[in-house]
Amino acid sequence: MFVHLAVHHPKPEHSDELLASMHRVDAAAQGAAGLLQIGAWKDQRSDRLVGLALWESQEAFEASAERIFQAVADDPFDQWCQQPPDVFHLTQA
Repeated sequence: MFVHLAVHHPKPEHSDELLASMHRVDAAAQGAAGLLQIGAWKDQRSDRLVGLALWESQEAFEASAERIFQAVADDPFDQWCQQPPDVFHLTQA
């Protein structure tokens, strides 16, 4: 299994726009070969938003990532976010 995890740090006034962007990523990923689960999450103790995607393999993720993220390529993340997201590519240890 392979996990793509992105922790976003939205400016409070742009949290809804960033969440909508994350939902567009979720929609673009539907039907991707090897995708097991995808979703957007909000941390209850902060303003952070977390994108979590579980894949059968890293190869499956890499085969679909460019097409999926094209759905939000023009979104103004630099205006919406306090800092770039913390992105993790996780494999089981």
